[in-house]
Order: sequence, then structure tokens, then C-alpha cells
Amino acid sequence: MYKGLSDMRYLLLFALTLKANFLFSQENYQEKMQKYRDSIDLSFSDSATSILKVQDRLVFHGLNYFPVNEKYVVKAEFIKIDKGKIFEMITTTSRRPVYFIYGKLVFQIDSQAFELFLYKLKDPKDGYENWLFCPFSDLTNGEETYGGGRYLDFTIDDMKNPVIDFNLCYNPYCAYNDRYSCPVPPKENFLNIRVEAGVKKFHE
Repeated sequence: MYKGLSDMRYLLLFALTLKANFLFSQENYQEKMQKYRDSIDLSFSDSATSILKVQDRLVFHGLNYFPVNEKYVVKAEFIKIDKGKIFEMITTTSRRPVYFIYGKLVFQIDSQAFELFLYKLKDPKDGYENWLFCPFSDLTNGEETYGGGRYLDFTIDDMKNPVIDFNLCYNPYCAYNDRYSCPVPPKENFLNIRVEAGVKKFHE
């Protein structure tokens, strides 16, 4: 196992918990997003949970984000894909986790139609049975955002009334620390648009 994978499992569960609290909060959207981002920053600055290198954590003052923009909160149609392709997802290392295509989300931004595929681990570990992974890339990558794309997380229950909130998209952990092994977004999840929402590049 690559160093850091157990940390990634913990942090994913942490992120999903934060997202659930965010969705059920009664505060207005801007306030909820600020509290969500503050919680992420707190986890990055805490030595017990941080994925940062020590030298980066000691000078960390918060992640950089695009301004919260509700334009990037979009309703979607979920299309289940029966017997979706099973494949080894490419990562930044030689690790090849096995996923299958669970379905896809069809949506619009600025009257343009897009789709994103959702992937599920073939043999999920405890706590990941309902997790759906959505790594994607867009036209901001390598400029304002990390060149290796960004991630969104969903659960199977989310597909009952699917909403994509790009303000919640986050960087692979490799964007912060090369000890991690991070999935590379498949080519079919490239969005030919600038998604000016969510987290920006680190160190900028």
C-alpha cells in the first residue's frame, strides 16, 4: 500500500461528513460555503489530519478558492449504466485501483450540455460501499487550477435528486503532497468549459 492511502480514506470520510452537514444546514448558501471552507482549512492546518508537508503546514493560512458562485450549482439527470465497464483507473503512481462505471450525470451550464461519469470501486472497503467518485478536468486546469484535474464526491442516495455543486470540488491530494497516489480523471470526464468554482491551485 502506498504511504498516505489510509490518510486518504480517513479524509474522504471526513469530507463526506462535512458535505452532509453542509447540505442539511439551515443557513444561507454563502454562509454554509464559508463554514465548509473554514472546516477544510482547519483540517489542513491540524497536524493530526493535515495532508500537507510539514514545511507547508507551518506556513499554511488557507486554501485559495474561486468566489462562491451559484451558477455552478446545477440540477442534473442521473442515468444508470447497467453492467458498466470495469477498468483499472490510471493514477499518478503505478497503483491501479479497479472501478466500474456506475452511471452518468447530464446537465447544462450556460445552456451548454455536458455529462460526467460516476465511478464506483469494484471492491469497496468498509465505509465506501455507497461512494461514487467523479474526477473531472476542465479548461482552468494548468492555469488557475491544478493541472491534474479536480474531484467531486457523491453517494448513491444523492442520485435520487442529483445536484452538482462545483463550489465543492477539490484538488487531488497529490496537488499538496507527492506521497499520495491519486487517480487521474478519465478522458471522458473532460468538460470543455472553464469551471470557475471550487478550489484553485496550491501555492498561488
